[in-house]
Amino acid sequence: MALPEPPRPRVPARQFGDLQLDIYLDGLEGRIPKYPVDFASLERKAAETLPWWVHSYVAGGCGDEYTQRLNVSAFQKYGIVPRMLNGAYERDLSVELMGIDLQTPLLMSPVGVIGLCAQDFHGDLHVAEAAARTGVPMIASTLTMDPMEAVAARFGETPGFFQLYTPRDRDLAASLVHRAEQAGFRAIVVTLDTWTPGWRPRDLNAASFPQLRGYCLENYFTDETFLRRLAASPREDRDAAAREWMRIWGQSLRWDDLDWLRSLTELPIALKGICHPDDARRALDHGMDAIYCSNHGGRQANGGLAAIDLLPDVVAAAGDMPVIFDSGVRSGSDLAKALAMGATAVGVGRPYAYALAVGGTDGVVHQLGAILAELDLLMAIDGYPSIEALRRAGVRRA
Repeated sequence: MALPEPPRPRVPARQFGDLQLDIYLDGLEGRIPKYPVDFASLERKAAETLPWWVHSYVAGGCGDEYTQRLNVSAFQKYGIVPRMLNGAYERDLSVELMGIDLQTPLLMSPVGVIGLCAQDFHGDLHVAEAAARTGVPMIASTLTMDPMEAVAARFGETPGFFQLYTPRDRDLAASLVHRAEQAGFRAIVVTLDTWTPGWRPRDLNAASFPQLRGYCLENYFTDETFLRRLAASPREDRDAAAREWMRIWGQSLRWDDLDWLRSLTELPIALKGICHPDDARRALDHGMDAIYCSNHGGRQANGGLAAIDLLPDVVAAAGDMPVIFDSGVRSGSDLAKALAMGATAVGVGRPYAYALAVGGTDGVVHQLGAILAELDLLMAIDGYPSIEALRRAGVRRA
């Protein structure tokens, strides 16, 4: 009687961390990565590539940029404690955000000049294509070089979110939201802390404000409600169109405005810029669907606390409402810490903006892959087979 064959070991599904093996195997053939995998190297290359005025806008922050630097350095105060024998041979990075299933917890935060970060000035389209290739959602800014409809058309099967700078003209706000809904965006992200520009010395010293020169305003210049405000089309008088945009760009919202915003759409709404637990609780009372804990990366107000230090209290106040986080995230280990501190999903900004400058769509795909590979390998080595397990473990203060 023949003995039964022993069971064959199951071949694990491909994991994000396998990217490092691909790189090492390529090295055996004499091929090194075309783009850096770390933020510092990417930042240096982007500085050599971007036009000076775009680099100034993207790299700069408010005041002496103390809060911007603090956002980054504050991650060093927290650490993840390894837990062994948890069977982390395979990791599940999937999450649910506002009823939407995502392959990973990584998002591309809205960057208002991302269109200018590509060498052809169509960065919004390149980032949308990277979202389609990676499954990492793009939060498309209101400020784009291409209309939102063209951006959304490139998402493929990946969900996309639309970030709204709420204008003073309510009819225009409604138009932008309705267009986003019809274009196929899956949620609206309302930015609360950018109804007026912050004090940014790098741009002020050069008197350089890209939008006032007519850049990144295509969502306005293709909107019938906005065009009715103009005496001539933007093609005929771009300067006048840009000045009209500045006049009605930002509305300093009040709590009762949320009921009006809620009435505009059935899409989920996330409020971006919430950093206090009381504000998180009030957002829940007004029927919002997610909290977005962020201090705009230190670009809007200097002198504040690091956003990551504020995250735990916001998470506690939000209860079952999901919390998105960004500000200062530069790597997969930063991403892991924010998740362990309670974030449902985490956004990056400068990492993918610089990657776009250096390598276009391919550069963004590579950088997102590098961030996810580091997160995946950290979870593997520290013994966390899922995002939920990482979140239950939390962090320790260094």
